Amino acid sequence: MDTVSSLKNLRLKFPGEDGLLFKDLNLSFKKGEKVLLLGPSGCGKSTLLQVLSGIIPRSVEIPIKFDSIQIPDKWGFIFQDPETQFCMPYVDEEIAFVLENLQVPRHEMPSRIEELLNEVGLHLKDIHTPIQNLSGGMKQRLAIASVLALDPDVIFFDEPTSLIDESGTEQIWETVKKIGEDKTLIIVEHKIEQIIDFVNRTIVFTPDGEILADGDSFSIFSHYKEKLKQYGIWYPGAWSEYKKESSSIIESKQQTSLYLDNFKGYRNKELKISLGSTSVHSGEWIMVVGENGAGKSTLLLSLMQLIKSSGSYQINNLTIKKINDLYGLAYLVFQNPEYQFLTNSVYDEMTYGTEQNPENIAKAEEILTTFGLTGKEKHHPFQLSIGQKRKLSVASAFIQQPKVILLDEPTFGQDLINTFKMLEWLENKRQEGSMIIMVTHDSQILKHFATRVWEVKKGELVNDRKVSNCMWSKEERLYEHIF
Repeated sequence: MDTVSSLKNLRLKFPGEDGLLFKDLNLSFKKGEKVLLLGPSGCGKSTLLQVLSGIIPRSVEIPIKFDSIQIPDKWGFIFQDPETQFCMPYVDEEIAFVLENLQVPRHEMPSRIEELLNEVGLHLKDIHTPIQNLSGGMKQRLAIASVLALDPDVIFFDEPTSLIDESGTEQIWETVKKIGEDKTLIIVEHKIEQIIDFVNRTIVFTPDGEILADGDSFSIFSHYKEKLKQYGIWYPGAWSEYKKESSSIIESKQQTSLYLDNFKGYRNKELKISLGSTSVHSGEWIMVVGENGAGKSTLLLSLMQLIKSSGSYQINNLTIKKINDLYGLAYLVFQNPEYQFLTNSVYDEMTYGTEQNPENIAKAEEILTTFGLTGKEKHHPFQLSIGQKRKLSVASAFIQQPKVILLDEPTFGQDLINTFKMLEWLENKRQEGSMIIMVTHDSQILKHFATRVWEVKKGELVNDRKVSNCMWSKEERLYEHIF
């Protein structure tokens, strides 16, 4: 088979880093190959995709040396964060922009746009919808549709389903399998179950960017399982082997109660989420589930008073009317971690607002070590990988010690070790008396950690049910239909 992409003796160094990310890395990819790149967060997988496509150093200037690099003639790139690749403000205009550059006749565009949106499962009443109104998962579907419009020979996927629910993930990969039969696909992905039988080659990287293994998937997962565990790389059956100790709520001196009555959230005066009347108490871990675009992220924004709301909202008998009322009580970890960074260094981000508290500064150093961010203290948060940005955004929540922790997909882009570590930290906070309200698309997280589930559908809380942590009854398994 013909080689469509390759590099020889690649060396790359990020400004501020002590060592090289890649040391004389050699790789080549054949026409039609379906390749999965695995490795722990921060090992350079996303960076490698950008080198193979020519984004580095053509568009992103980073010190790089190589003997040779072969860039594909016709390629497409699907990023972790879909917002980084949009050029137009509306859904139909985004795809039309691609089609115009391909000189597709104008009269053929409407049907082609509809066809591409259907392929990725993005069903809209009006395709002339502002992209900013879409949920994170819907934006990712649009990004995939715009790349498919290019009809590329080689497609680079950088965790394309990280923000998409499980049924949507299956649909996306089924689409990719259909359209990718004669294409070369190079994929970075943590959610491997949907593609493990599809890829014909798997390359595993160590934390410092060296190749640990390169071969067929069956051999990799059979012969390197212990190394995968050691480096925190996802492998088939990882969740089934995970053992979480049974736990109960540790009595805390200050119990927290949150009450809602006829509570609703609005965007541009339009009703977007209705929670009705409910209450939440210390030690509860609520998982918010539902399809992309159902209103899950909007639910969190309304509770954080970042969008207009109506109805009664109280925490510890304090009436909540604006975001300042939540200071010291609640903290929101956004779906996109970049939305919440306020400073120019990782260390400053961790200690923001706690600079005068020596105890918190010591705690910040402990948390940075726990989350594997030691050595990154002087880096600007935007210099971190997506997984590292996510770790920093969650770590910042811990230093604030809120009573109400709101999280929007906190584990996306995380390797095995950091996923379990993050969840166990949250579990400790729950045991200490915090309440957690967390949006997730991961049914395994729900099964292992949820004490309660909120199902959101079309902007409304339609189901509110307590569950037995780790041990689902037959009745509780009704929630499996969501995934």
